[in-house]
Amino acid sequence: MRFTATADPATLSLSQKLRQINWSFVFIVCLIAGIGLAMLYSAGNGHVSPWASRQAIKFAAALTLMICVALVDIRIWLRYAYWFYFIALGLVTAVDVIGVVGMGAQRWLHLGFFQIQPSEVMKVSLILALARYFHGAMPEDTGRPTYLILPIMMVMAPVALVLKQPDLGTAMMLLLMAGAMFFLAGVRLWMFGIVIALAGAAGPLAWKFLKPYQKDRIFTFLDPESDPLGAGYHILQSKIALGSGGLFGKGFLLGTQSHLNFLPEKQTDFIFTMLAEELGIAGGLGLLMLYGLIVILGFALSLKVRSQFGRLVGMGVTTTFFLYVFINIAMVMGLIPVVGVPLPLISYGGTALITIMAGFGLLLSASIHRNVRIGRYGATDEV
Repeated sequence: MRFTATADPATLSLSQKLRQINWSFVFIVCLIAGIGLAMLYSAGNGHVSPWASRQAIKFAAALTLMICVALVDIRIWLRYAYWFYFIALGLVTAVDVIGVVGMGAQRWLHLGFFQIQPSEVMKVSLILALARYFHGAMPEDTGRPTYLILPIMMVMAPVALVLKQPDLGTAMMLLLMAGAMFFLAGVRLWMFGIVIALAGAAGPLAWKFLKPYQKDRIFTFLDPESDPLGAGYHILQSKIALGSGGLFGKGFLLGTQSHLNFLPEKQTDFIFTMLAEELGIAGGLGLLMLYGLIVILGFALSLKVRSQFGRLVGMGVTTTFFLYVFINIAMVMGLIPVVGVPLPLISYGGTALITIMAGFGLLLSASIHRNVRIGRYGATDEV
């Protein structure tokens, strides 16, 4: 069933909305997650514990959340976009006060029986807030520097808080994601040029504020062999594992670098390396093809949405997903410094998985309600 010119999506039954979901998209997401569970099973040396079983439960919950988010009218997400942003900002702020320290950084909040990483929640919330701000923006609006002051402040507030944790990788993700949203909203290219020039000029000053371990990551990226048993150990072992996989890999459960514990963080940041060692270049390219299908479908669904808010949300979620994939794979290949960005739907973890799936839910919600036309100030003009 498709929306007609007079049908209001808000009045459709649950079964009608379910039929509007792009199930091909959902299937590919589940297929990638299945590959992730297989890799976590391998990381556990052929056991579902400690990672695969927990991840399966988390994915089931995240999949349910994605479907629930998708069924909510896109106008509801527009109405409460700023609320989600300020809640996420409050959570990120709370990390500095009552946050839990892990792996040398204070990034988590302990909430009863589970922990969350508020900076991951902020990624989706920032997409919603920026899409709400730029919804209905005219070309002359995005061409005025004064019009961009408020969204820039909305971006820099969480970036500053995340840098304080410290979490340079997530801060860079927020900046790149926000830059993509500004570009999609129609901000002039010359403005990006000015920002890039200013950032380059401020580089020497920013270097003084980097933590020692952050400077070590940059030095290691430039010359990992300078400290093969220390700072360069992670990336050198990753390259060895990647190269040893060959064309078709050593076989499932047969990766030596990972199973002999030479490969660090094999269940999180470096899980793509383990996949490439066991399944080879063919397996790695197969996963990249599935990721490519997600990105293509995401943009295709977004471009069909009539409301600017829905389009921006869909394209923002898709772009953020692409950044996750690109940064993680470039990182384990030694093309960029190690920044601790997980591989979406593959790496072990709860908050990142749930926020990615919630973002997909927003994308599907925009697709389901693609024929809803929302006025510049949030009112429904026409359905």
